[in-house]
Amino acid sequence: MRLTSYTDYSIRVLMYLSADTHKLVNIKDIAAAYGISKNHLMKIIYNLGKLGYIETIRGRNGGIRLAMDPKDINIGELVRKTEEDFAIVECFTSDDHCPISPVCALRDILNQALLAFIEVLDAYSLEDISKNKNMLLKMLQQAASTDLNSNQAPK
Repeated sequence: MRLTSYTDYSIRVLMYLSADTHKLVNIKDIAAAYGISKNHLMKIIYNLGKLGYIETIRGRNGGIRLAMDPKDINIGELVRKTEEDFAIVECFTSDDHCPISPVCALRDILNQALLAFIEVLDAYSLEDISKNKNMLLKMLQQAASTDLNSNQAPK
């Protein structure tokens, strides 16, 4: 199974926000920490806000923060909401032109695997994957400072 980068970044944004739930975070800091385009991240942040996972505070001292307790954010549900589809092979799509689809046993096996994949994700919350908050925060801050230093022009 494979997740799109959109879903991956959505999870990472929530992990970043859960690492320090007491402060507002700006998109620039998240982009720097993960080395993600700020414009791409803005689309993800907008969608996470529409889905109710984060809240945005506008203005000079604004930023973003979790809108829910990390224990209430289910990873399987988040993945289902951020993935466009789970068509891991052609026969999972409406545009199936595979000549053996009507008799192929692989489709059922892959469907079972997909269901098991989602079932495992359903067993975890954002709190579960962010238990090491202090270490996460430290690594994110180091990554952001490294990114900022590498983007500065030589003197």
